[in-house]
Amino acid sequence: MTKNTTKTAAVAAGTMLFDDWFDPIEDAVRETVRGVIETIMEEELDATLSRPRYGRRKAAGSIDDAAPIVGSRHGHRTRTLTGTFGQTEIAVPRARIKGEDGKTNEWKSKSLRAYQRRTKQAEALIAGAYLSGTNTRRVRRALSAVFKGAVGKDVVSRTWRKVKGDWDAWNARSLKDEPIVRLILDGTVVRVRLDKKATSISLLVALGVREDGQKVLLAVKNMGGESEAAWRVLLDDLVKRGLKTPELVIVDGAPGLDAALAVLWSDVAIQRCTVHKHRNLLAHAPERLHEEISNDYKDMIYADTKQEIATKRTAFIRKWRLKCKAVADSLEEAGNKLFTFTRFPKSQWKSLRTSNAIERLHEEFKRRIKTQTVLPSAETAAMLFWALLASGQITMRKVDGWQSLAEKPSDQIIDLAA
Repeated sequence: MTKNTTKTAAVAAGTMLFDDWFDPIEDAVRETVRGVIETIMEEELDATLSRPRYGRRKAAGSIDDAAPIVGSRHGHRTRTLTGTFGQTEIAVPRARIKGEDGKTNEWKSKSLRAYQRRTKQAEALIAGAYLSGTNTRRVRRALSAVFKGAVGKDVVSRTWRKVKGDWDAWNARSLKDEPIVRLILDGTVVRVRLDKKATSISLLVALGVREDGQKVLLAVKNMGGESEAAWRVLLDDLVKRGLKTPELVIVDGAPGLDAALAVLWSDVAIQRCTVHKHRNLLAHAPERLHEEISNDYKDMIYADTKQEIATKRTAFIRKWRLKCKAVADSLEEAGNKLFTFTRFPKSQWKSLRTSNAIERLHEEFKRRIKTQTVLPSAETAAMLFWALLASGQITMRKVDGWQSLAEKPSDQIIDLAA
C-alpha cells in the first residue's frame, strides 16, 4: 500500500499556505455584517411583539393605547451563518408567540429561515463554482478561503439539489409564445450512475431559433437511446406545451429521429447535417481514399451557387459510383434533404448546412463534466446541461444570416439532371 505523505508534509511545514494571511479589512467587514444581521432580526421581533426589547406597555387609558402583547422574549441562541462575507456566528433572539387558540409557539424569523445555514448568495456562489466545471470535492478547496472550510461535498450536493425547483418550472413552461422558426435536434451520450453502476445514457436536446435569430434551449430529455420512441417523447412534449410547427428542422440523419419527424411533421423541410454525412461517406471507403472524397465533397457542399452545387453533385455521384459505389450510395441515401439549405438565402447557408450550433453545446457540456467522469444520476445530467445555459456559464449568439430569416425559402429543389 502506498503511504500518503500529504498530511505529514503539511504538519512538518507548521502552517498551510494562506493560513497566516490575516486581513483586518475582511475581519472588520465580517464583524460589521454580524451586527447588521442581529439588528435585522431584533427589529423583526420588535415588530412582531409590538414593542422594543425591555419596552413596557403604556398605561391603560392613555392617549396612545399600546398594541396588545402577543408573546414574550426568552433569550438568544447561537447560529452559524455562511454568506459571501464568510462564516460568522450570530445571536438569534428567541420568543414565544401566543396564537389565536391560546397556545404558544416558538417565534420564527422570516429573514433567517429555520435551519438556514447559508445565504442565497452563498449558495449561488457554490452552485456557480460547481457549474464552472469543478466537482463537488474540489469546490471545498476552491472556496475554503471564503468559507473557512464550511463547505464540503455534501453541502455542494444539497445546494445543487435546490436548483431542481427552477428546473421543474423550466420543463413545464409554455412555449406558445415562442416565435420559433427553426429547430435543431441532436443527442449526446453521457455516463451516469444507475443502480450503483456507471451506465451510458442519451441526452436528447432541442434547440430553437427565434424570428430574430437568437438561439434558445427548448428541451433536454434523458433517455436510454435515440430511438423513434425516445424522440417522440421529446417532440410530443414540445407540441403539448404549445410549440408551433417550425419552418425547418436540422438533424444529424439518425433513423430514429427521421422516423419520429415523419410521423409528427411530415410536411416540414428537413436539412441533414453535412458534417455528419461527410463522416458517413468516409466510413464507406478505405482510408487511402479519404482525402480525395473529402476534397470532392467539400467542393460540392461549399460551392457558390445552387446551380454549381447541383452540377458537382451529379459529377460526384458519377465518379464515385465507378470508383467506390458505397460512397455514391451513401450520398444518394440522403437525397435532397442534404441540400435543403440551397432553397434559402445564401446568407443563411453557413448556419443551415450543419448542426454545429448544438454540437458546440455538447462540447462545452462535456468539457465541464470532464472532472466528474460519472454523473450521480440521469436527471442530474439533464439538469446540469440546462443550468449551464440558464446560469450564463454558456451563452449563445444569433445564427449567421439572421437578418434574412423573414425571407421565405423557394420551393425549387436541386435538379439532379443539371
